[in-house]
Amino acid sequence: MLETPSEVAALQELLDKSRAGATSHLREIVNDDRAATAADLVRLLTGMKVLSVATVTAAGEPRISALDGHFLHGTWTFGTSGTAAKAVHLRKRPAVSVAHVDGEKLAVFSHGQAEELTQDDPGFTEIIEHWTAHYGSSPLTWGPDIRMYRLRPHWMIGYRAPE
Repeated sequence: MLETPSEVAALQELLDKSRAGATSHLREIVNDDRAATAADLVRLLTGMKVLSVATVTAAGEPRISALDGHFLHGTWTFGTSGTAAKAVHLRKRPAVSVAHVDGEKLAVFSHGQAEELTQDDPGFTEIIEHWTAHYGSSPLTWGPDIRMYRLRPHWMIGYRAPE
C-alpha cells in the first residue's frame, strides 16, 4: 500500500461523490452494505489486477480490451505498446473507462482521463520500480515503444460483497 492518508481521503471523497450522483438503480446495487471504501480498495487492490479498458475510436465507437493494472496512490496505472490501437485512441482521445471485476466479490468502475506518463512525471520512477518488482523486469524493456498511463478518474464506484 503506497497511498498516503491524503490520497486515501481524496479517493474516499471521489467514491462518495460518485455514488451520491449515481442512478437509483446503481445505488440499490452498491448500497451501504456493498459500497467499497477507499480503505477497502487500497487493501484489496494489491498486486496485478486484470483491467477492462474502454477507449473510443475516431468514429465514436467504443473499444475494450484487457490490460494488466496496478492500483497505486489511489488510482490505476497500466501500460501497452505504442503500436496498440488503444494507445492511438488514448493519444487522440484520452477519455477512458476502466473496470476491474473479481466475480461477485469485488468490482471497481471508473471513468476519467488516461494520462501518459513520462520520465518527467514525479511518480514515474516509483511506478516503474513497482512494476519491475512485480514482474522481474522493467515494463519499458518489453518492446520498442511501451507506453505507461495513469488514470485521472472523475468518477469511481467500488463494490464489495458483504462479509
